[in-house]
Amino acid sequence: MGANKARNKTIEAINDRGDSHVVQKGSGIFLVYVDIDAEHDKEFNEWYNTEHLPELQAVPGILAAARYEAVKGGPKYLAFYELENVEVLHTPAFTNRPRTPWGQRVSPSVIGTNLTRIVGEQSYPDRIEMSERGMAPVLQIGRMSVPAEVDAEWNAWYNGEYIPGYRKVPGVIYARRYRVHEGTSGYTTVYEFESTAVPESVEWKEQQQHSSPNSPRMREAMTHAPGSAGVYTRIDP
Repeated sequence: MGANKARNKTIEAINDRGDSHVVQKGSGIFLVYVDIDAEHDKEFNEWYNTEHLPELQAVPGILAAARYEAVKGGPKYLAFYELENVEVLHTPAFTNRPRTPWGQRVSPSVIGTNLTRIVGEQSYPDRIEMSERGMAPVLQIGRMSVPAEVDAEWNAWYNGEYIPGYRKVPGVIYARRYRVHEGTSGYTTVYEFESTAVPESVEWKEQQQHSSPNSPRMREAMTHAPGSAGVYTRIDP
């Protein structure tokens, strides 16, 4: 089965879970990473799954959301929100939502460590594609920055020479890039995978080695955030 055909079958399978015919991808993303110690882990997950995630999913402009746990890199937990656009996080529906006593006790800002928030606006591709696809079972996310003097060259390499080849690797559902509006990194790259085997595959490693003659120099120019690139598997509440 060809890579494109396999990718389409995976998207169909995701949509068959009940996610189809609803726009679930916009131009923005909101990522919340955090580490939680063992003492608070159980209650934190209960709060996030039963109260907090549904609360945010009800905010207009938050198109879809899911939680993930790291199998490589970190921080351990990731909440991934698909936004109609980045302005959603500045609307009264988001900023004025009430905080519950439970949330005030166990929210990431209270009991978490290595809390990292990323708000990004899509920069690649230059349009929204397959907007009805659901949340992927596995993600690989890179958080990186580059010096201003190489920014234009680095982005031209990433968009034109680097990421297009990864989009063709079997098991890659989709790949997209974001310019970070709020967060400690300049850019973030989101790969959607069918499984955790994808970044260990021969085809993926071949792409890493032979993506472009410019790749070694451009990789040296960028700095990854701690825990990046992380691989995350979806947590189903």
